[in-house]
Amino acid sequence: MVGPSPESIRLRQNKKTLAIKFPGQPEFDLTAEFLRVESPSAEVQGHGASEKKIISGRKHVAIMEIEPVGNYAIRLIFDDLHDTGIYSWSYLYQLGRDHGQIWNCYLEELEKRGLSRDP
Repeated sequence: MVGPSPESIRLRQNKKTLAIKFPGQPEFDLTAEFLRVESPSAEVQGHGASEKKIISGRKHVAIMEIEPVGNYAIRLIFDDLHDTGIYSWSYLYQLGRDHGQIWNCYLEELEKRGLSRDP
């Protein structure tokens, strides 16, 4: 599922928040840290649900660049040099819509494993 194209995508001045607006929806503010730890890349997601990795230490990560990928996605380049995730419109929409639940699960996993958001 590709999903609707966003009306706008802006990298806020501090480069730590991506503002994305889909038609008929409120604007989603997604932090660079959130986008980095939920990257759709195989490095983070693995090759199946049971292989997802918990990425720690990315509290201060920033987005250096946004590259369009066709008419269906963007690639984000982070200042920790991670650049392999292709964020489809539907994945970005899901991250915005379900942000609270996804973020809370991430924080719980960090705590369970004795990991930190700090580098």
